[in-house]
Amino acid sequence: MTTLLLEQVHQQLILLKLMTMDALLEPTLERAMKENLSSLETIGYLLEQEWKEKVSSTIRTRTKNAGFPLIKRINDFDFTFQPSIDKTVIRDLATLRFVDIGENVVFLGPPGVGKTHLAIGLGVTAIEQGIPVIFLNASVLIERLKEAHHIGQLDRYLKKLTRPGVLIIDEIGYLPFDADAAYCFFQLISRRYERGSTIFTSNKTLAEWGEIFQDHVIATALLDRILHHCTVVNIRGESYRMKDRKSHKLWIDQSKIKGEGFPHV
Repeated sequence: MTTLLLEQVHQQLILLKLMTMDALLEPTLERAMKENLSSLETIGYLLEQEWKEKVSSTIRTRTKNAGFPLIKRINDFDFTFQPSIDKTVIRDLATLRFVDIGENVVFLGPPGVGKTHLAIGLGVTAIEQGIPVIFLNASVLIERLKEAHHIGQLDRYLKKLTRPGVLIIDEIGYLPFDADAAYCFFQLISRRYERGSTIFTSNKTLAEWGEIFQDHVIATALLDRILHHCTVVNIRGESYRMKDRKSHKLWIDQSKIKGEGFPHV
């Protein structure tokens, strides 16, 4: 291939925004000559690398835009520390069948038992399978819903939250909902009902949700829609954070016993 022709191909790849193919063009052509690859094999390899990079780029962008506070994966979850969790249920959820059929997921349990880890893990898995995800802390969600309602933009914001295949609402129950918050939240759940999957985490039992919304009628109507098609995972166990704190304390105590405390500065 002449220098002029090579330059033309580079320019055309850039115009088509095939940046990975452009970067790999010359080393791939050299490899094709050494290994006697056919033209079809060479083009096929370049297209495959371009496709892989575009998929990876989309996943990175969607992961960033989802709003996760941190990245967690299902495979990193320590099921041995939380034996109350049926691993087969979580593995089944990780297939994302629940998204295909529009089911919800509710993780219940005291603070620190892994509810948010599992919720994020399912969200990350969904993004990797091409499903848009939004993650919101319940208190942040309520403030945004109320603000949108106040300025007459509630319908617009609800449409935005109805679009993603998976919406994760974390930490329901830490703060009570006033009447306006309960109304807005009910509108959101009603919009998503049987249209998209919503994952909830809460430190309250379902029987206590009436206290959260300060209205048992609204709570009953919400639960009716949430639980109609839903998998509920109750987690009973110790806090991971307390486990780490205990391990850290044990390390410090052992250091003191061995005379290996922190150096003075």
